[in-house]
Amino acid sequence: MSKQRETGHPLEPESEFIVKIQDINDNEPKFLDGPYFATIPEMSPIGTFVIQVTATDADDPSYGNSARVVYSILEGQPYFSVDPKTGEVHVSLADMDREVKEQYHLVIQAKDMGGQLGGLAGTTTVNITLSDVNDNPPKFTKSKELYQMSVLESGPVSSVVDRIEAKDRDLGINAEMRYSIIDGDGRDTFDISTDASNLYGVITIKKVHLDFERKRSYTLKVEGSNAHIDPRFINKGLFSDVTIVHVSVEDVDEPPEFEYPFYYVEVPEDAEIGTILTMISARDPDVANSSVRYSIERMSDPDKYFYMDITSGSLITVLPLDREEVTWHNLTMHTLELTVLDVNDNPPSLTQYYEAFVCENAQAGQLIQTVTAIDPDEPTGGQHFYYSLAPEAANNPNFTLRDNQDNSAWILTRRGGWSSQTQNIYYLPIFVSDGEQPVHSSTSTLTIRVCSCDVDGNVLTCLAEASILPVNLSRGGLIAILTCIFILFVIVVLQCMRHRKKPYLTNEEENVHENIVCYDDEGGGEEDTEAFDIAALWNPHAEPVRYAKLRQDMLPEIQSLSRYVSQTCVGGVSEDGSNVYSYMLTKLYEADLDPSAPPYDSLQTYAYEGEGSVAESLSSLQSPASHSDHDYDYLNDWGPRFHKLAEMYGVIESKSNIW
Repeated sequence: MSKQRETGHPLEPESEFIVKIQDINDNEPKFLDGPYFATIPEMSPIGTFVIQVTATDADDPSYGNSARVVYSILEGQPYFSVDPKTGEVHVSLADMDREVKEQYHLVIQAKDMGGQLGGLAGTTTVNITLSDVNDNPPKFTKSKELYQMSVLESGPVSSVVDRIEAKDRDLGINAEMRYSIIDGDGRDTFDISTDASNLYGVITIKKVHLDFERKRSYTLKVEGSNAHIDPRFINKGLFSDVTIVHVSVEDVDEPPEFEYPFYYVEVPEDAEIGTILTMISARDPDVANSSVRYSIERMSDPDKYFYMDITSGSLITVLPLDREEVTWHNLTMHTLELTVLDVNDNPPSLTQYYEAFVCENAQAGQLIQTVTAIDPDEPTGGQHFYYSLAPEAANNPNFTLRDNQDNSAWILTRRGGWSSQTQNIYYLPIFVSDGEQPVHSSTSTLTIRVCSCDVDGNVLTCLAEASILPVNLSRGGLIAILTCIFILFVIVVLQCMRHRKKPYLTNEEENVHENIVCYDDEGGGEEDTEAFDIAALWNPHAEPVRYAKLRQDMLPEIQSLSRYVSQTCVGGVSEDGSNVYSYMLTKLYEADLDPSAPPYDSLQTYAYEGEGSVAESLSSLQSPASHSDHDYDYLNDWGPRFHKLAEMYGVIESKSNIW
């Protein structure tokens, strides 16, 4: 609007314009309250209202069909239908059974433009649950057969015998039951009632006392019916079921019964000792009719005036009676029935001698034997055995044992790769113990053979020879044992070869000793006691001296060159009456012929002087004239091996004789 510059007034009056925005279909219908949940009773008739759904459209409802919504079901037919205008959901299929299907899922669409082509649409879900009604009659689980139960004849009144159940597919109060005994010879003896859950029928004892000896079984005809019946479904039939219950009365070891409840006996006070006053009679009411034993309760006869025969029940006097002292004797009789009770005094053992086999192609975890045990004892709670491998086979690499907890055990392989050529028999020690106190146990051995089998596990061949190896001995252990045996054998053979030439020595010759001495210098003759013990020399003609330890020298470092000499050579006596010379020559000759003798000198000490020597002892021991000089020139005649000995005793020859 323009204005004058001078006055500021508008040149023309103000004008008003109205702009109207025309609506188009740009909004789809929306279900603001979805998803929806609804519950209806099962077996509802067609047309039953379920729920109403509502969709809103933001477009202008006054212009065209942009906001006109039409409803339809995309998923959920033929069970339900929806009104296209109001959105009400109704049942469209009769007799929908909850026990068949309980949950239903519907998808409902709302489309604008009156549902015409090009309209916008929105969807929602409706989850419908069928609630239970009493449309199923109860059924006993054993309606076509007997319920078997038992009760002790000593059972008290109102004690529970057992319970039965008539199952109903319905839920809640629709499954509640009522039970009654409608017939049978046990109607007056037993009763039935419904438990707290109203589902089970509990049978109890109604009669004061059951008697196995008079009647051993009863039959009951029991009816179970629904407590809440829906009259809409009466046309389906009776909502009840009938079954037969058979009750067996079990015998109980009852106490003996006296012929009379009490006995009254009169006896003169002068009755002689040993007089039979009366005979008490009792019987065993049980079917076994066991023999009855009699006795007097000691507290009722503290002075022991009377005695009762244990088998006949005769009451006999054993002391003089005095009316003035004791007028009345009230005796209480005991009847005893003896039963030998079992105690656990026998160990369990395997039922039989088991001998199993394992195929060479068996894999780890394969069952090869099932073992069971027996025990002569009969515990009250029944037998229960525990199985395991013996402690020495606890870490067995070949087999394992699994206790099945039903008085049996499985023997399983722990590995594969079996070979009868390597080992064809295994012995598996199995430890079995019982469950009673005191616990007894035993160990039995399972023999397992390695056999060749076909692909189906059928045995083809088994080697008969048995291996004596322990079941847990590996191949490495076997090799180690054989190696040790071989080494011991070699040691024994070497010892025998070492001593095979030792001659039979006389008492005098048993004192002969020989030592091997390794030396690096000439030594000091008899003054040198480091190399060997000079006191070990023994003169046969001197007084014997006993030593606890004959030798104190060092161990020789080389093998002795000496050999045992035959008695013929040693026994020969030379012209001067000494046999040492012959002995030394023989040893020298033997050493020269020995190709294994080392190529160096060896000092040999022979701790035997021989007999008949004119010079007597060469030792300074036990010789007062040991300081006199001797002539040892003959040592040079014994060859180069005695050169060192000749030097030690001062006999020096030309260099041509030294080697």
